[in-house]
Amino acid sequence: MTRFPLILATALLAAPVFAQDKAESCGYQADVVAAVQQARLDRVSERDVQAHILAQGPAWPEQYNGAIPLVTPWVYEQKRKVIRDESLADAWTELC
Repeated sequence: MTRFPLILATALLAAPVFAQDKAESCGYQADVVAAVQQARLDRVSERDVQAHILAQGPAWPEQYNGAIPLVTPWVYEQKRKVIRDESLADAWTELC
């Protein structure tokens, strides 16, 4: 897995979340990654991912919606075998 997008997105998301607990923030970020991974499994085109996820009414705070376009390219560049067999949300949480 390419780690640079993970580190970059984590840094970008962490900046506006000063008051939140880090574990809570990492959990929401992992939820975003899991939603993007599920969209890929559902064969949603990369350009439609954000609209697809937002139409489902995600449970995370609205400020995390901005992470969708940041993590989508990273998820979509992974091989289908990785998408099917591994939890990218767990990998994200571990790095966070």
